[in-house]
Amino acid sequence: MIDVLTDRQQAILDYIRSYSLQNGYPPTLREIGRHFGIRSTNGVNDHLRALEKKGHLARGGMKSRALRPIAAAGAAHGGSANGDGMREIPLFGRVAAGQPILAVESGAETVKVDPRLLGGRAVGELFALRVRGDSMIGDGIFDGDMLFVRRQEAADPGDIVVALIDDEATVKRYRPEGDTLKLVPANPAMQPIVVKRRDLDRVRILGSAVGVYRKL
Repeated sequence: MIDVLTDRQQAILDYIRSYSLQNGYPPTLREIGRHFGIRSTNGVNDHLRALEKKGHLARGGMKSRALRPIAAAGAAHGGSANGDGMREIPLFGRVAAGQPILAVESGAETVKVDPRLLGGRAVGELFALRVRGDSMIGDGIFDGDMLFVRRQEAADPGDIVVALIDDEATVKRYRPEGDTLKLVPANPAMQPIVVKRRDLDRVRILGSAVGVYRKL
């Protein structure tokens, strides 16, 4: 059972989601407190316990970075589970199929989807991004599509990934080659993004594409 959130609880949950997507790991209690002006970690813990009790957050024991938002249905700000099995997935803004653009605009918006259309994967593993640009048209990913992504920090060669380069994200084919990483478009008119070994710390894999939704 997922209960109604207060505005403060919703804001903290949205921050944890956005921070996790941008950085690949969740914020600490002190980082949450600093962001919201909460001086005591006990005060932050009170909000996190409430989120956990209401079914919106999982916590991995006493580890520093062990917060996992549960993107399940039923949140007061994000809809509910229906008899038809639809579930809600967080929608985090835009991803470029072209030159990288800012990926995270908001963590508060969600999109309903039938998990069976995405291979039956757990909803909590997924997030969605809007696609901008046409560098992936050869793989059937077009400007305006909604891209569904499985959260993961590693990828196999040839996977279609969402990669964060500095603070911006792009969707491309993942092609590691020796001491070079290539993020390759599926459009012959465009060039790959090439990252040398010395700059690999600028790149972070956010996830692997698992599905696309397009309005006709």
